[in-house]
Amino acid sequence: MAATPLTPGTAATARPRVLRRVLWAFQVLFGLFLIVASALPKFAGQKDAVETFAQIGWGQWFRYVTGAVELAGGVGLLVPRLAGAAATGLVGLMIGAALTQILVIDPVWALMPIGMGVVFALIAWDRREQTRELVRSLTR
Repeated sequence: MAATPLTPGTAATARPRVLRRVLWAFQVLFGLFLIVASALPKFAGQKDAVETFAQIGWGQWFRYVTGAVELAGGVGLLVPRLAGAAATGLVGLMIGAALTQILVIDPVWALMPIGMGVVFALIAWDRREQTRELVRSLTR
């Protein structure tokens, strides 16, 4: 079999497709994680979640608000048209989570929201044109 020669444009167009697929995989994984492993325990009143929000000191209402934001963000990541906007909002949530870990709970655990925030920022950047279109459609 003869190999198909790659033109310079072929490699350049393949790279964004690979990046988009990798980011899509992260969107699905993090979306499901936010819904199942993070938001639902907050709504269900899991002991660890209740204790963590008691330690934060803002009251249990904040647990529900955080769970609602995580649920909305997780669902948004799974809907392609909403993924960029959801990722942008989740960057803010992860900044708050990292600061809370550093200032109130345990600084070592701040690495998780920081890492997730970086991935959300990459998703938001990759989906920025879809986010612009979404905003335009809402302002018409």
